[in-house]
Amino acid sequence: MSDFKWRHYQSSVILGCVRWYCKYGISYRDLKEMMLERGFEVDPTTLYRWVQHYAPEIKKRLRWYYKPAIGLSWRVDETYVKIKGK
Repeated sequence: MSDFKWRHYQSSVILGCVRWYCKYGISYRDLKEMMLERGFEVDPTTLYRWVQHYAPEIKKRLRWYYKPAIGLSWRVDETYVKIKGK
């Protein structure tokens, strides 16, 4: 993918970090520790730069999938209750 050209890490590592940061709101230092446990040594500043660079692009691409319905509210035109006689 050309979006990840000249990056030192694979796109899956970068996108995973950005996703974790955005979804769970963890700190960059905690994310650094998580990546270190997985065998990747990443500086918190690098994580910050990834989030600043890729998060808006991810949001823009996902917006298509999460478009709101045509109408935000629904109304019922007529309501009736049929009562059976004895």
